[in-house]
Amino acid sequence: MTLAKHLIALSFGALAVIPCSIVVFAQTSSEVAKPGSPTASVDHDGQHDFDSFAGTWKCHTKYRAHPFSGSDTTWIEFDGTETFQKLWDGAMLELSKVASANGPAGLMLYTYNPQSHQWWVYFANSKDGKVGPPNVGEFRNGRGEFFAQDTVNGKLLLNRYVWSQIASSPPHYEESWSSDGGRTWELARIVDLARVSDDTGNAHPTGK
Repeated sequence: MTLAKHLIALSFGALAVIPCSIVVFAQTSSEVAKPGSPTASVDHDGQHDFDSFAGTWKCHTKYRAHPFSGSDTTWIEFDGTETFQKLWDGAMLELSKVASANGPAGLMLYTYNPQSHQWWVYFANSKDGKVGPPNVGEFRNGRGEFFAQDTVNGKLLLNRYVWSQIASSPPHYEESWSSDGGRTWELARIVDLARVSDDTGNAHPTGK
């Protein structure tokens, strides 16, 4: 059983008992993270998976203006800066800022669990300062997939982050949402990076 299917089965099955998505995901994540479980890549030490990201990047982002709206396929695009700073082996901090002076700053914290061989990815932005439920997952064959339950506009959804091309070319990021337990996905955000430098500075992007 794949990581995605295992998370989906555990997470959505548990919702019938406990309605709090954050609590449920924390419990189910610990279950799939047991060493030796079918979803743990015990043959891969992934604590350096994100090392090549360290430094400053220009980014081009596009996101769907009205997800799950049917015929509305409007996309909004903007440029910005991403700075990745390695905190220790198995921990990376990503800080982002859009080119507009009024754009919100955001951060993603990546932490690696060496027992489960999985990454936990936390996101927050300057609009409300809230940290959402972590996306949990791993890299296989150069592709990283990370899943979480979340609520958008009062609707329970499954969220998926995907990082790809990190070894062969500038990294490519996609975020998708599923309203049917992972059977189908709607692409919501795309990010392409272009390296500016290897210097992380003070890990505070200027957006220039």
